[in-house]
Order: sequence, then C-alpha cells, then structure tokens
Amino acid sequence: MPVATFLVEDSPTIREQLIPALLELANVRVVGIAEGEGEAKQWLEAHGATCRLAVIDLFLKEGSGFGVIAACKDKGTPPHIVMLSNYATAEMRRQALALGADAVFDKSTELMELFAYCSRIGATSNLR
Repeated sequence: MPVATFLVEDSPTIREQLIPALLELANVRVVGIAEGEGEAKQWLEAHGATCRLAVIDLFLKEGSGFGVIAACKDKGTPPHIVMLSNYATAEMRRQALALGADAVFDKSTELMELFAYCSRIGATSNLR
C-alpha cells in the first residue's frame, strides 16, 4: 500500500516531476499539497493525521519549511518528516534536524536516497 504523503513545494514544475516519481520509485501517494507555510499548517490541522510522511521544501511561496517542520512536530503528525531542498547545506541540515525533521535530502543530488528512504517507510508500515 502506498505511503500517504503531504508535499510542501511551491514549484509546479518540481511537483509535476516529483509526484509521479515518488509513486513509481518509492510507493508514495501524495494526498495533499501546499505551496506556503500558512497553507501547509492549515492542511496539517485538518488532515495531518491522514498521512505518514511529509516532504517539505525549505524556501516556499510564503514562509519557510522550518515553520512547517515545527508545526508537524507540534501536532505529532505525520510521524515521518523529510526536508527536500536545493539548499541542503550543513547548517540547513542541522537546523532542520534540530526542529524535528527525520532526514534532509538535496533535490539536485540525493533524490535516489529520498526514494530509498520513503520505500523503507512503506516497508516498515506494511509490517504492522
């Protein structure tokens, strides 16, 4: 069964490419999308318990991914949080992990690692 996932990404081009790749390569089904921090927080408030994974970009149309990570942790949902950014510097990774992200991946160099991570979440949830 695909992992229900919330995607926070403001680029339509990246969403158009990432969503089918996540389904095909990582067995992830995107159940919600937001382009900004406020919209993401509203979605989490209404639907956060329905997903197992959030994939969050750092720089958004409004606000930042750091605020979304904090909101996820405040609510306790979803249980797995990933930051996916073109700016995955050592400092950004440290800050995302300190706020509660489980993993951080660089969009330009670590997509296969992201897909493998998501696949492991799906494999683990299917064991329950």
